[in-house]
Amino acid sequence: MRYLKGQKTRSQMPEVNLVPMMDVIMTILTFFIIVAMTLTGMQTVDLSLPSVQDAATEKDKPLPEPLTFELTRTRQMRLNGKATTDEEASREIVVYLQKNPNGAVLLKADKGIPYGQVLQVLTKLQNIGGDRVSLAIEPK
Repeated sequence: MRYLKGQKTRSQMPEVNLVPMMDVIMTILTFFIIVAMTLTGMQTVDLSLPSVQDAATEKDKPLPEPLTFELTRTRQMRLNGKATTDEEASREIVVYLQKNPNGAVLLKADKGIPYGQVLQVLTKLQNIGGDRVSLAIEPK
């Protein structure tokens, strides 16, 4: 009787074994990783790459001379070296881009002009010519 009586008074803390729970979590994690890899492998992008013949014909076509729009330090505008106004330049750029579908417009600005003003002119030119307008830089 003493044995039973002594056992009731001693209470033991139950042990929690975490190893089986970790095995289950690792199995679930592995499953989701494999499923995610499988699903991302199924996504394809349909691209039509240019052929070698297309590249050869593109290189054979000579590109027209770009139209140069200059801003001088005194904030004068020049189009291909000739002084011009905003409206005249707009008309000439539109005519040039219509005649030359592969043509481009280069904006050359003096270093002394604040970049904010250069950006305004570049934005106006891009509104006229779209993606065929770029800012020219000089190599050092």
